[in-house]
Amino acid sequence: MGRKRTINLNLPVRMKARTRPSGTYYYYFDGAHELPLGKDYVEAVRKWADFEKGNATLSTSTTITFRYVAEKYMIKVLPTKAPRTQKDNLVELNNLYKFFDNPPAPLAAIEPHMIALYRDWRKVTRSTQEIALFSAIWNWSREQGYTSKPNPTIGIKRNRAVGRDIYISDEHYCLLWWYATDPVRDAMDIAYLCGQRPADTLKMSELHIQDAEISIRQGKTNKLLRISVIGGLSAVIERIKARKKKFKVRSLALIVNEDGQALTASALDGRWDHIRENAAKHMERAECQEDADQIRKIQFRDIRAKAGTDKDERSGAQAAQELLGHGDAKMTAHYIRHRRGKLVNPTI
Repeated sequence: MGRKRTINLNLPVRMKARTRPSGTYYYYFDGAHELPLGKDYVEAVRKWADFEKGNATLSTSTTITFRYVAEKYMIKVLPTKAPRTQKDNLVELNNLYKFFDNPPAPLAAIEPHMIALYRDWRKVTRSTQEIALFSAIWNWSREQGYTSKPNPTIGIKRNRAVGRDIYISDEHYCLLWWYATDPVRDAMDIAYLCGQRPADTLKMSELHIQDAEISIRQGKTNKLLRISVIGGLSAVIERIKARKKKFKVRSLALIVNEDGQALTASALDGRWDHIRENAAKHMERAECQEDADQIRKIQFRDIRAKAGTDKDERSGAQAAQELLGHGDAKMTAHYIRHRRGKLVNPTI
């Protein structure tokens, strides 16, 4: 039996990490050789899962632990999820391991009070998503016959998060747009006019535009939407196409960088931080500290909430729900209402 890990507790069995001057590289150890998995952690876990599918000796332990079923879940279920969900689940699993794998917790020994202890130990609201993942792993384990015990997360209160109430005013939007580069301006305008999440905005392609419509399949819900390419959206798309004409070789992605290649999520995040700070400093020079503080809180994803809120006020809740692609009106109301404050009439 190998030694118990003291570092890299998030790594599954037979997966190793090696730190080099150029970054961290991941490997799969097959008992004799270390097979390279690359630098990207999520992609490395996918490759690890492929190796493990053909490994008949995944575990010789007679005690089924949480880590054991979690690694089985990673092999069977995790690859079927959206890329962003996979990335989030891996971070969440890392924190679950710190509690339920130190020392290894037998599945049969996990009781509801241990979930409450985990919640209190973590304190942060992110524990809500982590417990949700624990619950999903447990339910899957019951389906596979690893346990017959009821789900210990049932009835346990969670550290509830306070929903975001950031609304980007038109003035703040215009200031951020002013400091943005062309690729980020394109992303901002498409995200606002289409009311979509950052990931769905970045994956839009010229191939999705046909018959004066742009088709969008939302990554989170897999819902298909069609948005009419008219008015402001038509103008923005024409502006993007004109900018792309200068590139000899260009991506079919709608949002491209200065080289004509698809703008990535990480590139957008880095640029957004820079743009936001410049906009905040602009307000500080104008001695508007409150505005500067507000701008520093704005995330790119808040553009979607602005789109929904503005659509609600101009065209009603149903129109906002349809634009955002929500399944029901309650979800839309919870997402956008009161970000600007509820509009009411005076007494007289």
